[in-house]
Amino acid sequence: MKVIITKIKRELKDNIDKEYKNNSSKFSKEKLKLYGVQVPIVRNISKIYFSEIKTMKKKEIISLCDEMLESGYIEESIIAFDWMFRIKNQCDGRDFKLFDFWIDKYVLNWIKCDDLCTHALGHFIFQFPEFLPEIEKWAKSKNRWKRRSSAVCLIYSLRKKKYLKNSFAIADILLEDTDNLVQKGYGWMLKEASKFYLNEVFNFINMNKEIMPRTALRYAIEKMPREMKIKLMIK
Repeated sequence: MKVIITKIKRELKDNIDKEYKNNSSKFSKEKLKLYGVQVPIVRNISKIYFSEIKTMKKKEIISLCDEMLESGYIEESIIAFDWMFRIKNQCDGRDFKLFDFWIDKYVLNWIKCDDLCTHALGHFIFQFPEFLPEIEKWAKSKNRWKRRSSAVCLIYSLRKKKYLKNSFAIADILLEDTDNLVQKGYGWMLKEASKFYLNEVFNFINMNKEIMPRTALRYAIEKMPREMKIKLMIK
């Protein structure tokens, strides 16, 4: 199995783009550990090498994912999370502990947070809604990435017109969060909800706009009609 990881590392090193690496480092406030490979290339590498391991047992694939996540590199986390998404239909309820562990140990910036939450974890919550109460607990966590994850992981389901009530419950908990990246996370979640539940999201924001941080509000109303935006921006 380790041969695969060695080949992936070599492939990533062969595709380093120094200008892209420098620009990516400037873009994030968190210190990023990255090779400097553009995301479409990383995803293509992920696809190619998944074809070599797709017949492995789920446990073995997860072990490979763990090894890549342990490296700390952004590109290897993208591949690990992509592989987890590719085996999504093999997941069962026991995997919630894995996602919980991964966020605690490996999710240290918004890039990893959003990549995991909008794909593998998002599908897991869509498939196993019995874990929604656990996600609400994340919204009260001291870990900023768990709080952001509690909102962003519902985007997958909202795009399939599911769990609006739970999304509002998460937004209620995060409503006055002082962390800018958490505010952007739940604002993004509300924006996605507004694409299918425009009036419901408008009413939720209208009821809370006096205490809702402007960052979250701006994200949430981004796709709304102009007249609605104007009403919600006026306190």
